[in-house]
Amino acid sequence: MQNSINKEFITKEYTNPFLVNNKSGNQVLLRFVEKRLNKIFFDEVNSSDSIFKKVSNNAIRKMALFLSGQIKRACSIGIAGETASGKSTIAYDIIETIQSFADEYRIKNVITRLNTDDYYYDRSEMVKKAGSFAEFAKHYDLDVPEALELELMKKHIKQLLFGDTVYLPKYDMSGTAIRHDNVTKAVPSKIIISEGLFTLTEKVVDAFDFKIYVDVSREVQKSRFYKRAKDRNLGDSADEVYNNAYSKAKIHIHPTATKADIILSGEADRSAYKKFINKILDLVEDIYSDSQTDSSILLPR
Repeated sequence: MQNSINKEFITKEYTNPFLVNNKSGNQVLLRFVEKRLNKIFFDEVNSSDSIFKKVSNNAIRKMALFLSGQIKRACSIGIAGETASGKSTIAYDIIETIQSFADEYRIKNVITRLNTDDYYYDRSEMVKKAGSFAEFAKHYDLDVPEALELELMKKHIKQLLFGDTVYLPKYDMSGTAIRHDNVTKAVPSKIIISEGLFTLTEKVVDAFDFKIYVDVSREVQKSRFYKRAKDRNLGDSADEVYNNAYSKAKIHIHPTATKADIILSGEADRSAYKKFINKILDLVEDIYSDSQTDSSILLPR
C-alpha cells in the first residue's frame, strides 16, 4: 500500500494546545492537530480493511492548516473516478456525515456540493435534429472532458471559495441534453465539494485543495455498471456504452489518479468511510470543546 505518512508525528505524546501557555500558540495548535491527524490516518492506512490506497503528507499537512485556522478561507474537495467506481456514493456519505455534525452544533452553511454533470454543454438542438437522444449519442461523445464546460465549473468553485453567492446550472439527464443556467443558488460554505468523471482533469483540477481519486478493480466496476445498466433499461446497448466509457476512461480518467493526493478504495464498506470522517470530526469537537479561545476558529456560526 502506498502512503507517505510521517511516523514521527505518531510516536510522540501530544498535549492539548489550549492547556499550554505559549507565545506561539498558533504553531502549537497546528502541531497538535497535525499529530492527531497523522495518528488517525496512520491507523486507517495500516488497518486490514483500509479505505485508503494512498495518502500524501501534503494532504494531511494541508488539512491541519485548515482545521487549526491557519488557512481561514473555505476549502474545496474534488473527487474523481471512472463510472461505477463509487465516487458519488462516497461524496454523499461525506456530505451526510459532515452535515449531521453541523446540525448537532447548529453550524450554518458548512458544505456545498457542485454536481459536475450539471456542466455538460447544452446539446438540446443537436438531440432534436438527431430525432432522439440515442441517435444523438451515436455521433456525440459524452465520455470526454470536452463535453463539459469545466472552465465555468472552476469559476464557480473559485467564487464560492472567496465568499460569493453563485447560481449553478442544472443539466437535464432525462435525454433532452438541455442545460438550464443560473438555476440552483449556492451560498459560500466552509467546504465546497464536487465529484465526477473529469473532476481532476486539466481545466479544473487546480480549483481543489484536496484531490481524491476513487480506485476500483475492473471486475467490481464492470459488475456495478451492468447492474446499473439493467436498472436504466439500456438493453442491448449496454455493451457498447460500457466499452466506450472504459476505453475513454483509460485516456481521460485513469491518468488523473497521479494528480490525487488521496486515493480511496471504491470497494470499502460504506460505513468505513463515515467512521473515518467521524474520527476527523471528533478531533474538531475535541478542539472546540476544550478551547478557551474564540470558537469561530473552527466552528463559525
